[in-house]
Amino acid sequence: MSWLTWPVRIVVFLLWYTWLVVRTNAVVLRDAVTPGQSSTPGIARYDSRCRTDMEITLLSTCITLTPGTLTVGHDTPADTEIDHTIYVHGMYSPDPSHLREELRDLEGRLLTAMRRTGGPS
Repeated sequence: MSWLTWPVRIVVFLLWYTWLVVRTNAVVLRDAVTPGQSSTPGIARYDSRCRTDMEITLLSTCITLTPGTLTVGHDTPADTEIDHTIYVHGMYSPDPSHLREELRDLEGRLLTAMRRTGGPS
């Protein structure tokens, strides 16, 4: 990918993220107005591919702004290949591996939009 496509990638991400927020709002709203509880809450540890503080901040913000998810904590492990670890609470993920897959997709799209030369390494 080229830096020339960077503005287009940002717009595509913003459109996709807007759709994600609308879709998850519908899930939370449906759960709130119907009898019973369909949530399956849990917390997952996620090893991020973010390289900079700005990238990890944007990822954490996107997670927290998405209904049904919340960034609980952040850790930068010493002496490892992992740059950042975040802990995420999800209301509608059946298990931690499913939540990690959703986070991997969000992170990949975010990094593709934010990095001038393209996606995650």
